[in-house]
Amino acid sequence: MVINHQLDIAVQIPSENFNQRPPNSEITLIVIHNISLPPSEFNNDYIEDFFTNNLDTSKHTYFETIKNVKVSAHLLIKRDGSIIQFVDFDKRAWHAGESVYNNNPDCNNYSIGIELEGTDHISYETQQYHSLNNVLSILKNHYPIGNVVGHSDIAPGRKTDPGDAFIWSKIT
Repeated sequence: MVINHQLDIAVQIPSENFNQRPPNSEITLIVIHNISLPPSEFNNDYIEDFFTNNLDTSKHTYFETIKNVKVSAHLLIKRDGSIIQFVDFDKRAWHAGESVYNNNPDCNNYSIGIELEGTDHISYETQQYHSLNNVLSILKNHYPIGNVVGHSDIAPGRKTDPGDAFIWSKIT
């Protein structure tokens, strides 16, 4: 259930990386992403640290390349299916970047960003699909969601996630 723009089944870890949606904007799109930190490594807290601007760059050489990046997503679904919410749904998370869907630019204005802990080429876990389907059902019942797309669909040529490993037929 969504209560005060928060998912009641998610752990809340607030991020500062958001701003207000434009006035009168409706949430009509869900964007599926993937992320792993360091790349292709799972089951740690680095994503949470990154989205909350607390990433210790001394922990891995890759982290130096993203040390000044300020991003977030509304939700993260970990490999075990657990769900973390960083930004309330009525706020504009910084997940899509330069993007367009159906000739409507700046998808951050009207979308919810869901990150899956994963990569383009490593299979996602069954628990992630289960949690994602549960989240999609809840969000579609609360907001006028018209479409669920990948980051690659709204930023072609720039982004590839959720990648070839994501099986679209597993979501409802």
